[in-house]
Amino acid sequence: MRHVFTERPSFPAAPADALLSWQRGIRWQVLCGDAGAWRLGIYSPPEATRGAVRELERHDCPELFLLLEGSLTLVLACDGELRDVALEPGRPILVEAPHGGYCPDGPYTGAALVIERDAFNTEYRDRGSWLEAALPSRPGGAGRDP
Repeated sequence: MRHVFTERPSFPAAPADALLSWQRGIRWQVLCGDAGAWRLGIYSPPEATRGAVRELERHDCPELFLLLEGSLTLVLACDGELRDVALEPGRPILVEAPHGGYCPDGPYTGAALVIERDAFNTEYRDRGSWLEAALPSRPGGAGRDP
């Protein structure tokens, strides 16, 4: 288990009123944000199966995922079980559970837009320990500002 604190500002400078670019073949890229409020990134995992997802993460605040392209499945640890949620175009999901993801069509073949806070705590654990622990609350308290 490890803990990481993301401090503000946690995003690069981005030009206003201009199209933003992102690179394919990278797990996580933060593109822009609003200091003290939110940041936006692109998530595209290299794992291609649920079995390859060894570690799950949980923030002390929710994250919103929206499929941009390809196929991407989130793995959520809920109620002592792992649950796969295949993302669908145009249908966002708000995630609070420990989670990871994979691209069933191959590494980096799916990409999701992610919106999260600009500062937060993250707990990383092996997926089995999330199932054993079945913790009722997120690190730092449910949805509290850091």
